[in-house]
Amino acid sequence: MNLPNIITISRLLGLPFLFYFLENPTVSHRWISLTIFLVAASTDWVDGYLARKLNQVTELGKFLDPLVDKLLVLGPLLSLIPWQQVPAWGVFLILSREIAIAGWRVNPKLTGNNTIQGANLWGKLKTVSQITAIALLIAPLPSTWETLSLIVFWLSVILTLVSGVIYLLPVTPPEKIN
Repeated sequence: MNLPNIITISRLLGLPFLFYFLENPTVSHRWISLTIFLVAASTDWVDGYLARKLNQVTELGKFLDPLVDKLLVLGPLLSLIPWQQVPAWGVFLILSREIAIAGWRVNPKLTGNNTIQGANLWGKLKTVSQITAIALLIAPLPSTWETLSLIVFWLSVILTLVSGVIYLLPVTPPEKIN
């Protein structure tokens, strides 16, 4: 267990507090939830940076990081459904993609190799768009922000699906291209 992996796991510690404050969404609780969410989300960048900088990229980290990302994204999204800020079917699309790709990543029979593939650019864009959407939806902003928040949410759904399709597409090695 190295420092980047410890930071990744520490992201999970914010989830119970996030759920607690999202359960009773007063204005002050929403600001607290937003702060917890953004601090937890920012550690995603920190653990990745440290893993590369300290040359501590591990198979465990490549497995844990996206798993914790999924929990950090799906938890708040599920909490937003009863607030009627996002439709359940939009969250279901994100959830379905995340479960499918998580299973795909760790199954060597499906991927054809024994190492866990890290996130590509599309996966990173997906994560940033999801974090942005959730932050906008959690924040107690005036109703004039509602349309922008929903546009960013649906953009994140589209990027989630596109990144999933791209992840599943077979990559042809350069030597096999004629």
